[in-house]
Amino acid sequence: MLRLDKQELVERIYGSLMGVACGDAMGMPTSMFNPETVRTFFPKGIHDFEPAPAAHPIHSGMVAGQVTDDTQQTLAIADAILETGRVDSVAIMKKLLAWAEGMGAFQSTLLGPSSLKALLAFKAGASVETTGKYGDTNGASMRISPVGIINCGEIERTVDDVAIACFPTHNTDIAIAGASAIACAVGVCIRGESSLDKVFAAAIQGAELGLTRGNSWIGASIPRRIQLAFDIVEKNESETVILRNLYDVVGATVTITETVPTCLALVKYAEGDPIKTILCAANMGGDADTIGAIAGSIAGAYAGIKAFPTEYRELIEKVNHCELERHAIQLAEFILARN
Repeated sequence: MLRLDKQELVERIYGSLMGVACGDAMGMPTSMFNPETVRTFFPKGIHDFEPAPAAHPIHSGMVAGQVTDDTQQTLAIADAILETGRVDSVAIMKKLLAWAEGMGAFQSTLLGPSSLKALLAFKAGASVETTGKYGDTNGASMRISPVGIINCGEIERTVDDVAIACFPTHNTDIAIAGASAIACAVGVCIRGESSLDKVFAAAIQGAELGLTRGNSWIGASIPRRIQLAFDIVEKNESETVILRNLYDVVGATVTITETVPTCLALVKYAEGDPIKTILCAANMGGDADTIGAIAGSIAGAYAGIKAFPTEYRELIEKVNHCELERHAIQLAEFILARN
């Protein structure tokens, strides 16, 4: 039973969306850098929004506070839900295609491998029944937070909707499991859960149920790798050692079985503090913008919008014009209308 009023809902949803955007923008300059390269370009580390280095292989020319496809695709999913009144595979695919064409994504490195392959196939006339058959990377997880938001921690309903959202681009059990873990964690935070242990339990439950959906595919156990990542955090070593061990042992690439455990471990290490969470993602390297966006979506939902400094919120909106607060209000109204 949802007990939050509209203002409380808006604050948590706004916090989640701001977590996506801030994590994305904070991780943008170090994304796809290994730890040594991060230290080369940022010898004092990342402590605030930074522009991408001129030599960046993907984000060269991007300014401080600028978001990438992680935030843009998240808002595309939110818009598809708000426009159709439900989670709909075809509507999501059409919205993603419109975004990709509008951004010139097919002539750039914006799209991840699974989404790129699926969108090109759909554009060429393939049905969504086939386009996501082998998608197994972290693209679905990076944009899944709106699905978690609208389901408010109802595990089975969340996983049902995650499977629908993943269907066009990431219709494999391993991708759905990873996206379900993130959506369920976000959802229980939106509902107002104050125990991080219960947030993580929801993530594991979502991953286990998600593994029963989609095409059977190869991949390590996400629940077991979450525990592996948590074990690294619980050793209580220095932040530098924890981030390096997460990078080396669990991994920080686009592989879903690396991304999801590492994101949850960052939230655990930061004790739900969204700013600490996203700074850790940025300084760790790897797929830093996506890891920051995903981990930020959970921590932002947990802590709410008030955990973000006003200057962060203003910069994100000034640079990107993404209207996160408007999206939060509309998603809150969507939730209340169906509850």
